[in-house]
Amino acid sequence: MTGAAGVVGTDLCLVLKSAGYDVCQTDINCENGIMHLDVRDNREVSSVVLKEHPGLVIHLAAETDVDRCQIEVDHAYRTNTLGTWNVALACQREDIPLVYVSTAGVFDGAKTEPYTEFDNPNPVNVYGKAKLEGERLVARLLSRYFIVRAAWMIGGGPAKDKKFVGKILKQIKIGAKNLKAVNDKIGSLTYSLDFSRCLAELITTDFYGLYHMANKGTCTRYDVARHILDHLERKDLSLDPVTSENFVLPAPRANSEMLHNYALELRDMDKMRDWREALNDYLDKYASQVA
Repeated sequence: MTGAAGVVGTDLCLVLKSAGYDVCQTDINCENGIMHLDVRDNREVSSVVLKEHPGLVIHLAAETDVDRCQIEVDHAYRTNTLGTWNVALACQREDIPLVYVSTAGVFDGAKTEPYTEFDNPNPVNVYGKAKLEGERLVARLLSRYFIVRAAWMIGGGPAKDKKFVGKILKQIKIGAKNLKAVNDKIGSLTYSLDFSRCLAELITTDFYGLYHMANKGTCTRYDVARHILDHLERKDLSLDPVTSENFVLPAPRANSEMLHNYALELRDMDKMRDWREALNDYLDKYASQVA
């Protein structure tokens, strides 16, 4: 597993190990015995794959900071495209199936309904473009692969959650009394633990191909923030809906990152919960740390 120290990697390792898998954890950030691996270094990738000779490679390593990708274009493509290219080539040489985790950011957001696996990608920012090129390389180089797209990720707890939910929880913890959240962008949440459990089941099959894997239902950032305050019973805090114009960011965002797990649904394998239930589960685990 590449990117094992990240939010998804942390939960996925636990899920896989509990299912009896022997997981070789690698990451550019070494912690808790994780092996060093920089996927941008082709020689290092080849060396680790040859040494470990895995039955499956799960490629999670990525630059997920959308704004950094927009500013540092070479870094985005070197990490998200070249890194994926290196991993796919190593799998091709050793005939190893690959799991590549991609993003709802490959779509332009013009569709008013959730995107399925059969909709055409058209990313609006460098992050989405670099991840899409990674998808294309995987599909071009390999015959046995799972490309799995996630949406707005939640997970990792206060220590690792640097995404929207983590930012809201941090604001609550430091004593903010008035919160603001965007209500003109809509998407799907993906709880890393639910994602890990669903993915662990998918890899036991030979149903290779492209999948969406997000929690059911759609929401705005405002909806998510409102749900957090209601669930934590923080009536003392106010929440104002605002438009994206209130947050000037380097990278453009699609108006919609809604995903429909259509391929999983067709195979009767969609075990992802409603986003509210998943968010409640997540909040209950860390509520004492943000109260």
